Amino acid sequence: MIPTLTATETLLLDDVLKEDRELAQRFSTKTVLQPALTRSLVSFQANKKRPLYRWYKFKEAFSAGLVEFLFSKYDVKRGSILDPFAGSGTSLFVASEMRIRADGIELLPIGQQVIKTKILAETELVASDIERIHQWADEQLWHRATERVRIDELRITKGAYPEGTHIAIEQYLGAMQQENERVQTILRFALLCVLEQVSYTRKDGQYLRWDYRSGRKQGSKPFDKGVILEFDQAIKEKICEILQDLDSNAPQPSLFARSQSIGEIRVWNGSCLKLLPTLSAHAYDAIITSPPYCNRYDYTRTYALELALLGVDEMGLTTLRQEMLSCTVENRGKDLRAMNSQWEHPLAVADAQKLLQAILNYLDAQKARGVLNNNGIPRMVRGYFYEMACVIFECARVMKKGAPLFMVNDNVRYAGASISVDLILSAMAQELGFQVEQILVLPSDKGNSSQQMGEHGRDPLRKCVYVWRKP
Repeated sequence: MIPTLTATETLLLDDVLKEDRELAQRFSTKTVLQPALTRSLVSFQANKKRPLYRWYKFKEAFSAGLVEFLFSKYDVKRGSILDPFAGSGTSLFVASEMRIRADGIELLPIGQQVIKTKILAETELVASDIERIHQWADEQLWHRATERVRIDELRITKGAYPEGTHIAIEQYLGAMQQENERVQTILRFALLCVLEQVSYTRKDGQYLRWDYRSGRKQGSKPFDKGVILEFDQAIKEKICEILQDLDSNAPQPSLFARSQSIGEIRVWNGSCLKLLPTLSAHAYDAIITSPPYCNRYDYTRTYALELALLGVDEMGLTTLRQEMLSCTVENRGKDLRAMNSQWEHPLAVADAQKLLQAILNYLDAQKARGVLNNNGIPRMVRGYFYEMACVIFECARVMKKGAPLFMVNDNVRYAGASISVDLILSAMAQELGFQVEQILVLPSDKGNSSQQMGEHGRDPLRKCVYVWRKP
């Protein structure tokens, strides 16, 4: 049953709507429908058939085509760029192909591993390495393993694979130990790429969904993920895909020559809240990024299979979850003032955002009455915007005069209140060193969650690319 709003909550929600209309009017001349921006272009979908980018399906990534579109439209042709939420490195590799130096910051070990492997594939592999990887695909060398290496597991990944697949993965890991470090890196990466396909699980936003064949009970209705690939088929197809791209794009007998014609890529592993303040001021000609959305998406759960294989233990998983930008209901509040004394200004800017404060007042009232579906929502929303204020402040600091910042983000909705993330972040950006040049809106709005639609009706939410510029 849908909870009825109290008189006080109705007034608070009316205040949200009023402030939203006023902010929308303020940015009305900057908000532009951009027909060229399709949902495929601003997601991983457009990478599915693109060599190098197609190897690992990082669902939260934007496409290489989007980076090319934005760099062309806004004349980013030289110098250096930064992506403070680098993910699987799409922006870094596109920039590198354009001979632009690319720096990235990435917290999740899976993103770090994807980027590391792609760099190695482009700059360090030699012909004998590729020949050996071909042999792995052709002869299925994992079947010759003399020992097995145990798969590291987390509580949320136990029993993720059919028994035969579990054994095959351990044989594969055992056989890998006989190879040099470069070949091992490629083979481990190929394995990371197929874990979901050969498991009982499917990535589904806030958690891993478990197929009914796993024996795990999850929800009232059994979930059927469809075909679960046999390990031999999945790993061979992935290795062959990687080899196809390497064979067609790389000069022989050595791939190393390519490094002379591409821009340098540097990646720092860790939280951008900790690492951005360490970067030099006025260093970058552009920033392009897509931060985690304020949508309860828990990367540590959805990528748990990969994180476990990379050696992340239970404590490491908890640490990663708390170091992420606040985007899940389990994020505890960060003491941002203690983290950086220079952040008094961005925090004051967040304090002064009328729409943000109206939303927080409404959500707090819903929490106090016990009608939110999770009491962590107000804390998450508050943390998200205050942390983003600090990120925006640091981005302005490290950018050169006249440099553009591109950000892909989604609006969200909680307890019937639509949250215009695009307007709030743009309003803060104006106070933190940017001019809002455009807010590019995708032609087709996305709906809110199925639960929200069921309770409050369909309310299309804008998906946008923000274009800010440092004056």
